[in-house]
Amino acid sequence: MTDERRRNKRAPVLIEVIWEGKAGKYEARTSDLSAGGCFVDSIGRAAEGETITFKLKLPSGEWLKIEGEVTYADPRIGFGVEFRNVSEATKKKLEGLVDAGTYHADKDP
Repeated sequence: MTDERRRNKRAPVLIEVIWEGKAGKYEARTSDLSAGGCFVDSIGRAAEGETITFKLKLPSGEWLKIEGEVTYADPRIGFGVEFRNVSEATKKKLEGLVDAGTYHADKDP
């Protein structure tokens, strides 16, 4: 997804992910995150338009369960997901992760 189409601030945030789609259940990680979606680094394949369910592991150890639609897929590196039906409480937690990731990215040399 191009920057012009993104509605939410995005940050380089690595988070453990367990996702499930038509091809099965996989462990992976995010490489970037926003309150509206993320990119999942995964060897598991997901197709554009596919709905997947996944859990993101927060630094506190809490797992956020989220549903999303695959908007971009590259079988060599992973796929982009747009979150669906996210509660306000979950959205606030995601925004906190993005804010923390943006802060750390700005501090890198």
